[in-house]
Amino acid sequence: MTSDHDLREAHPTERAVGMEYHVSDADGIGGRLRESPEDFRVRELEAFEPESLGADRGSYPELVVRVTLRDWDTNDFARRISDALGISRERVSWAGTKDKRAVTTQLFTLREVDPDDLPAIRGAEIEALGRAGRRLSFGDLAGNAFEIRVADAVGEAPGRVADAVRDLRAFAGGGDDGDSDDGCDTDGHGDDNDDRDASAAEDPAAEATVGVPNYFGQQRFGSRRPVTHVVGLAIARNDPREAVRLYAGNPAETEPDDTRAARDRVDEAFGVDAAVAGAGIAGGAAAADVADAERSAADGTGDGDWGACLDAIPGKLRFERSMVHRLADRGVAPDAPPDDDDWWHALEAVPSNLQRLFVNAAQSFLFNRIASERLRRGLPFDRPVAGDVVCFANGDAPDELYAPDTDRLQRVDADRVSVVSRHCERGRAFVTAPLVGTETELGDGEPGEIEREVLADAGIEPGDFALPGEFDSAGTRRALLLRTDLDVTFADGDPRFAFALPSGSYATVVLREFTKSGPLDL
Repeated sequence: MTSDHDLREAHPTERAVGMEYHVSDADGIGGRLRESPEDFRVRELEAFEPESLGADRGSYPELVVRVTLRDWDTNDFARRISDALGISRERVSWAGTKDKRAVTTQLFTLREVDPDDLPAIRGAEIEALGRAGRRLSFGDLAGNAFEIRVADAVGEAPGRVADAVRDLRAFAGGGDDGDSDDGCDTDGHGDDNDDRDASAAEDPAAEATVGVPNYFGQQRFGSRRPVTHVVGLAIARNDPREAVRLYAGNPAETEPDDTRAARDRVDEAFGVDAAVAGAGIAGGAAAADVADAERSAADGTGDGDWGACLDAIPGKLRFERSMVHRLADRGVAPDAPPDDDDWWHALEAVPSNLQRLFVNAAQSFLFNRIASERLRRGLPFDRPVAGDVVCFANGDAPDELYAPDTDRLQRVDADRVSVVSRHCERGRAFVTAPLVGTETELGDGEPGEIEREVLADAGIEPGDFALPGEFDSAGTRRALLLRTDLDVTFADGDPRFAFALPSGSYATVVLREFTKSGPLDL
């Protein structure tokens, strides 16, 4: 494994959300994604079995449909189909939100709807599959299969792709044989990787098993205004005043002039040091600097004129307006204690899923920082060292996925490193890092040291996630290595990448190793 001097530094916007390095040192192919929706195809790997369409509607009130969407945002389609059916939006459910500028195939459930009532909607192909006794929930899918074209790649793309594939194969680790008679009941891909890797040795751009850090992609934090994690960190520090300020104020350099002016006015109302405001989302700060720069920037010296803020905030910023409305309704003073109930009341003006996203984004940022520090120190991702916590593979996952089951954890002491390493090499186990919450148990040895140092740098402890309402989080763990069988082909000079990822992992963290572009280009 390379030292930090050999690691290729990431784009500044990625570094600000904890993605500090690339693991491939190959030059990028550049190019653009989503020149047309057909360039980015996503198909859900389903994990939801409906009953037949003839099943009793009383016992199975949910109609399960498979929908292929072209250039549709998932939430917008849910509103459109609910309007067409004349039902509440709350009766439409799905397992995972997909990209808009894409062709996506996924399941939806429609409560108390008959197949004959399904509408025709532009850009949507809707197929009734059956009925179910419960609606789909987030996570009710095994993963996603991707087919992605990169348009206008550089002329040297074939050679650069081959170089990157070599690096990523090495990062994924080997598929060597190992004894399985060690008392662990696990399932994995076994030796299926050998043929792929042998083929890739002759043609590195052919199908090969590759690996990248299982970073949370830029979408988790906001591509143009990556702010959700700094809001979440303020929440975890019991500072809802700063959380409201960071979300409603705190302008980003990439925003339109009217939006920046509105956020500047909110900062005036709070009272903010101009040298500090926005530092967490300017796009040029390293992750470690962001944690310091965004702390307690609201100093309570502002004018507290929330009415003037509402005059300035455009209607398109509806959640920001909702927060500030609550401050205006209660006449909250800007110097009210940072943890005052009025600040929590304003923060809870946004939908419950966004409240959870704030905290989840903070956890994701800390995970990314832990992964980056592990890279910097040269610790492996494909196998454990003493002190690591591993999880085993999900034996029910589709064959094309390397899917972890984070409910099955095991600590690795020095005596078990060799045995567990063999399981990791065969895709039967995964090294993990924490998504920190109240029930998180940190690792031991050097992995635990990394986890504790990252938390200390951010001013966070696991117990800080004992929070009110939707903000509370017990935490979990997440695999550090994202492994996939990658197939790359070329058509008219443009590379096309095909691969499958487990639920919760990001296609862009695979592609960034090839393009070396900024996140707005992905």
